[in-house]
Amino acid sequence: MGYPWGMESCFAEAGDSLPLHIVTPAGLAEALPPAHRAYCEACGFTGQAQALMLLPALGGDGSGGLASAVLGLGDGPVTPMSFGGLAFGLPQDSLWHLAAPEHAAAAVLGWGLGAYRYGRFKQPKRAPARLVLPGAASDQAALAQLQATNHARDLINTPANALGPAELAAAVGDVAARHGARFRLIEGAALAEGFPAVQAVGGGSPRAPRIAIVEWGEADAPLLALCGKGVCFDTGGLDLKPPSAMLRMKKDMGGAAVMLALADCLMAARAPWRILLVVGAVENSVSGEAFRPGDVIATRAGLSVEIGNTDAEGRLVLADLLTFAAEHQPALILNGATLTGAARVALGPDLPALFANDDALADALLQGGSAAHDPLWRLPLHDGYDSWLDSGVADLNNVSSKPSAGAVVAALFLRRFVPKAVPWAHLDLYAWNDANRPGRPEGGEATGLRALQSGLAIYRDSIR
Repeated sequence: MGYPWGMESCFAEAGDSLPLHIVTPAGLAEALPPAHRAYCEACGFTGQAQALMLLPALGGDGSGGLASAVLGLGDGPVTPMSFGGLAFGLPQDSLWHLAAPEHAAAAVLGWGLGAYRYGRFKQPKRAPARLVLPGAASDQAALAQLQATNHARDLINTPANALGPAELAAAVGDVAARHGARFRLIEGAALAEGFPAVQAVGGGSPRAPRIAIVEWGEADAPLLALCGKGVCFDTGGLDLKPPSAMLRMKKDMGGAAVMLALADCLMAARAPWRILLVVGAVENSVSGEAFRPGDVIATRAGLSVEIGNTDAEGRLVLADLLTFAAEHQPALILNGATLTGAARVALGPDLPALFANDDALADALLQGGSAAHDPLWRLPLHDGYDSWLDSGVADLNNVSSKPSAGAVVAALFLRRFVPKAVPWAHLDLYAWNDANRPGRPEGGEATGLRALQSGLAIYRDSIR
């Protein structure tokens, strides 16, 4: 799929570049020569957050032209998004370098995040401005995170006719190959026998479901199991979604894309984990083979599930994945899914809902979100709602008959498939930007990726 123009579209190793000054309101006087400072003051530029000013050559030779630019940081925290508007805010295909090394890693990441445009079927109208890479050691970490993020964005943005279960599984295999990791697929009879809930969800589509598995790392490292919901399109099954709710359902594999991106980042960083990535790649479609409301299906864990609604399919996929992950005796299980609209009603598009059965793990992930300026918000696994999943004909129902606490009930369903002794966290995320903002172009998004990578580093240090 690829990044449009490639990484070289927004970065350069060297070249004849113009300086970009990064200033706070208090530092404006020190950062610029007097003539340019006076020019900024005359134009009303005070170093306010994300304000960008192009500075002309002010020499007496009459040559004119562009001399430099200045970006305001304001008085708040500096984040990658502080630099997210530069790639398209500066002149097309111009070349820039940072006038000072402060905030280099954030600038590289933010510049690249803002430069992204999905271009598989329609080429963007203009090329971004480019940044000469500062050459700091942090550049490589920022570039690896950027590559993983934009790959996840590409996957989420790809329409379902071009990205089905086979294509999503192949994308997982490509990342595994790039890092020399072990990759295998489970499909056909082996999937139907070993992952019956996944088979039930995907059985209504002519594009057969499959499980993509990546294993990486040293045998003596603690095992981190990552499980991703990869529903490549969700019609809602026989309990069909209304048309307006289907419009973005190509993004229902966003949890798998984020878990893949996280594994990509951790492998690139040679993180001190042994990684097991498990992606359930399915399509929830309608046919004579589709599972029905009222059906009772089996799960890998041996629990029977009554289907209260076929549109609550992601938790069924994850049930089998979580069981499989737990069989490998991990030190930690983490799953990501575009699981409930209720989480979006509660927290909006930018705040993923975090559920965890372990306070130390939850605290580390929340700290990671704060450190990476990629916040998460913890919601409770409230035991009082667990009985809402009771069924008269099976071990549990996949939905509650009550209209409230949908995100909590979904998380409680998942908890049934995780051993109590295993630290586990579930991220209910949106994987989409509703509108263009600096560093966040409209479309698919690797929501929570930076928080998870940072939080896992904090948690790993705590268990050494």
